[in-house]
Amino acid sequence: MTNKKWAVKRITVNLATQEAERLELYCQQTGRPATDVIRELIRGLPVSGEAK
Repeated sequence: MTNKKWAVKRITVNLATQEAERLELYCQQTGRPATDVIRELIRGLPVSGEAK
């Protein structure tokens, strides 16, 4: 990924209690912030027609 300045769009995600707890536990275990974990998961989503 390049070091370009990128626009930020804030979103709100509603999670069930178990989902939020699972995310928090993962973040504690890995030492990573939830934002980074979620961003990485989104980047890994398959999108048809997208060139990698």
